[in-house]
Amino acid sequence: MGHVQLPDGYVPLLNEKQTEHAIVLIKDFFQLSLSTQLNLTRVTAPLFVKSGLGLNDDLNGIERPVRFPVKDMNETQLEIVHSLAKWKRLKVTELGLDPGFGIYTDMNAIRADEELDNLHSLYVDQWDWELSITPQDRTIMYLKSVVKKIYRCLKQTEFFIYDRYPSIPPALPESITFLYADDLQRQFPNKTPKEREYEVCRTYGAVFIIGIGGALSDGSIHDGRAPDYDDWSSETGDGHKGLNGDLLVWNSVLQNSMELSSMGIRVNENSLAVQLAERGCEERAELAFHKRLLSGGLRQTLGGGIGQSRLCMYFLRKAHIGEIQVSTWPEEMRLVCQNAGIKLL
Repeated sequence: MGHVQLPDGYVPLLNEKQTEHAIVLIKDFFQLSLSTQLNLTRVTAPLFVKSGLGLNDDLNGIERPVRFPVKDMNETQLEIVHSLAKWKRLKVTELGLDPGFGIYTDMNAIRADEELDNLHSLYVDQWDWELSITPQDRTIMYLKSVVKKIYRCLKQTEFFIYDRYPSIPPALPESITFLYADDLQRQFPNKTPKEREYEVCRTYGAVFIIGIGGALSDGSIHDGRAPDYDDWSSETGDGHKGLNGDLLVWNSVLQNSMELSSMGIRVNENSLAVQLAERGCEERAELAFHKRLLSGGLRQTLGGGIGQSRLCMYFLRKAHIGEIQVSTWPEEMRLVCQNAGIKLL
């Protein structure tokens, strides 16, 4: 069984019917706010892509995508997406979007190798978004400006829910705090990355940790990130590296940090080559997506993903993501949760 945390004395603030209604309210309101703040047009997205094109998100490089052959396509292998990190960049290029405009979509995925707990499910649902930018926008200040806009959407949604459900008062701080992963490593050298996230989320309430995927001063990484979408190797101009990051908040129910989103300025030709070499997977340069990127055939973009069920879980003060989405769980976990007053859908 995966690990599950059982908060003492947990009582859901909304019943199941109220929760289902609130989920719709949150999703409708947040995606409208997000699309307005970032100038994003909604597009439809694939559930699966062809294997071997380099289009799927490889996550940490060890997770196995769910694959299946297609009878009517000469047994061609397709695979369920892990996310749409690279597909979106192709879509932005295909649509010819001007800098400052982008797309968003509902992404649904299956991650069969996920370690199941309060926050992690086999079923992943998120808003995947991608914004066209100029080469001059590839700066840490531009990334921060976008993060602030997304945080503004979170604040608006939080009030929207409080206005309809007074039993759920706002908890987010007025502004988000920006921190660098390498600074956290130096500040907390004897703590794991997750322990560092716990400390800063408990202190600040909402943080954006910059530089996810690249090597820190002790040779470790804060968290895994594939080498072919986020740029985690470029200099930021202030003594740090990384043009990407994770947005985390303090979860008062679980008394722990909680990641809601990851995002970043995407690799250009130079940073892709550097990152493929650093991870020892230069052979990916021969895949269709990577060849097009290296030849200058893709728009410069910034993009990310925002967990839909996690967002609802946070705003509705739920203890388990299974209270928000229907997935499959180990029977032991289901029984343990049921005995603790956590009803998994």
